[in-house]
Parts: sequence; structure tokens; C-alpha cells
Amino acid sequence: MEGVALTELGLFLLGVLFFFLGLGIWIGVALAMVGFVGLTGFTIFPADKVMGDSIWSSSASWTLAALPLFIWMGEILFRTKLSENMFRGLAPWVQRLPGRLMHVNVIGCGIFAAVSGSSAATAATIGKMSLPELLSRKYDRNMAIGSLAGAGTLGLLIPPSIIMIVYGVAAEQSIVRLFIAGIIPGIMLVVLFSGYIAVWALLNPSRTPPRDPHTSFRQKLAATGELFPVLLLILAVMGSIYAGIATATEAAAMGVVGALALSAYGRSLSWKTFVEALMGATRLSCMISFIIIGAAYLTKAMAYTGVPAAMATWVGGQGFGPYSIIAALTVIYIMLGCVIDGISMIVLTTSVVLPIIQRAGFDLVWFGVFIVIVVEMAQITPPVGFNLFVLQGLTGENIFKVAAYTLPFFLLMVLAVVLLAVFPQLVLWLPNTMFAT
Repeated sequence: MEGVALTELGLFLLGVLFFFLGLGIWIGVALAMVGFVGLTGFTIFPADKVMGDSIWSSSASWTLAALPLFIWMGEILFRTKLSENMFRGLAPWVQRLPGRLMHVNVIGCGIFAAVSGSSAATAATIGKMSLPELLSRKYDRNMAIGSLAGAGTLGLLIPPSIIMIVYGVAAEQSIVRLFIAGIIPGIMLVVLFSGYIAVWALLNPSRTPPRDPHTSFRQKLAATGELFPVLLLILAVMGSIYAGIATATEAAAMGVVGALALSAYGRSLSWKTFVEALMGATRLSCMISFIIIGAAYLTKAMAYTGVPAAMATWVGGQGFGPYSIIAALTVIYIMLGCVIDGISMIVLTTSVVLPIIQRAGFDLVWFGVFIVIVVEMAQITPPVGFNLFVLQGLTGENIFKVAAYTLPFFLLMVLAVVLLAVFPQLVLWLPNTMFAT
């Protein structure tokens, strides 16, 4: 088929997908149905054999085994007293910063993100801990809610990240390299968020309550002891990966054992919480796996039709510069984030976008971090921003009001995307250095 006809076919199949989604069909099923339509209607390849092959190849992955384990680890910790201990451990250290305890939202989300991998779980866990404390002390409600919704997205970027595992499997990239690549951008976002809170507090001193009574250095160290168990778990899980001692899957299994130990240590481990954590992880893992299977089938179908290659050739022939392509993809992903979740965005677009990215000369590890940040932005974009739903449930606020409170942090993520595009070594320097040999 000619390139123009293939591009039109791609648009037709996209229309079919949105038709199925509009009918309320599950995303995984809708993806598979579009693949079936593409294979049976526009190729000579047997749809049933392609389906069997794609289901097996997408499911029988040792790397993918890390996904349910990291989800289970986060579910266990979600039910511990970790959040209460985190507030007591962090609060004394941020009292002298402009914005004071508001920084607990950002730093707490950053720490919990390093053991969770889920944006919604991070926002919910830290929100249950920090919001009542901040509001009872008369901190600005809008800033408290906005900073929590924005910082909660760090659960997607700071490793271990569930969405990075999904991207790594879809793009056939090293999970370990992706994890390492997310460290510096994750720290950068923490600094940007806390920096904004500090500037806002300096400009609005009347909206920040007085600091708590002075605490000695010894008292601060004693409070930090509350954080020691979770810091030890982070060191064990991520340190084993970075040191080359364990694969991502082995480290995830270690994390589950450590999370169970922390839960037992905090006396929050019971048969009820164990079953709740296990079933929560099972439901989420099955949903993600179902989407991945449907997307794998669609990806193979698209490859057989030749649509991705044709679209990559078309984009290359338009003379778009690399920055123009990244800007366009950012807008497209933000628009997609208004109607579908982040994991679906990645598995849906990988087969079409990756050839374009490779043709433009971008590193696929760099693109993985870029797409995670853009998906983070989608987490706080109405009407399907998961973090907005979490904060709506915690505060009772209208979802669009929560989105308005979060807008400054959305704009900071846009700034982060620009910085990563201009300075790609922010992403690539650390993994390239660690894997130089």
C-alpha cells in the first residue's frame, strides 16, 4: 500500500478504537479488537495465530514479573503506619524553610515514591498523613492540596516505577537503565516543587503559619529514626539493582519481603491487611496485564499493516525538527491524558511513536523518562486525572478546583520537559556512566 493510504488506514483504525472505547468496552479488549480489524480487513496474515503469538510473547516475560511484585509492595506499605512516621521524621527538618511543613508533601511523596511505584498510592498515602496536619495548623488549603496532587505524580518517575516497567517491556528497553535514568529527573522535580513552595511562601508570608517550637539537633535525629525502616527498604531494593546484585524482578521480591517485615514491625500486619494487599495487587496487576496483552496484539497487527513505518516516513519527510516532534508529542499525550490513563497511553502509542522517535535520533531510554513525565502531567489533567480523583476523595473538593490548585505544578512539569529536551544528559548521564563498562 502507498504511504498516503497507510496513513489514512492508521487514522481509520484510530477512529475504530475511539468508537469501541466510546461504547464502554474495556481498554484491553478494545485494543485487541482494533488489531483484529486491521489484520482481517487489510492484511493476509491469520489473525488467530498472530493473537496467540502476541499473547504468549507479551505474557512470558521475566521482566514483567517485577510488575505485580512492586505493586504488591506498594499495597502492603499503603496499609502500614509508614505515613505517620514519615511526618514525624520530616517535620523538624523543614521548619526553617519558607513554606515550612508544606515541604513534607513534596519530600514525603519523593520518599514514598521510592517504595511504591504508583502515583495514586503515593498521593493517597501522603495525603492521609499530611493534609489533616497541615489544615489543622492553618496552612493555606489551596497550596496544600495542589502541592500534594503535583508531588504525588513522583510515584511514576522515581524508581521503582510501575509505568517504567510497562514502557520498558513495550519498547524492549532495560528496566534497570530506565530506573537509573529516572533518578536525576526525579530529584529535579522535587527541587522544582519545593522551590516553588518556598518562593510562594516568601511572596505570601501571611498565608504561612508560625513555625513550631524549636527542636534541638538531637531531637531531630531522634525523629529521623522514624524514617529509618523505610530508608533501609529503599536502600535494599534500589541499592541491589544499582549494584548489579539483583535484577529488577529479584529486587521486587526482596521488596515484598521487606514490606511485610515493616508491616509486622509496625504492628499493622494482620491476616485482613495481608489479604487486602494481595487482592489489591492482583486486581491492578491483572488489569495492567490485560491492557498489555491487547496492546501487544494491536502492535503486531499495526506492524503487519505497515502503518507505523509509513507514519514515521511521513513525519520524516515533513522536515520536522527534533524539538518540533517532542513539542507535538507533548501536546498529543496531554490531550490523550484527558480521556485515558497513563498505562493505556503508553501501550497504545508505542508501536506508532517509537519509529518516529528513532528516526528523529532520540535515545529510547531518554524518551522513556520523557513519556513518564508527560504521563505525570496527565495524572493532574481533568477529567481523567487519577491524582485529582484521589484528592477529591480526600478533601471533598470539586475535581476542577483541585486541578486549578495543581496548575502551577503542571507548569513546572512543562518546564521539566523543556529542560530534559534541551539537556538530555540530565537523563542519560547516570545510566551511561554506570554502564560505561
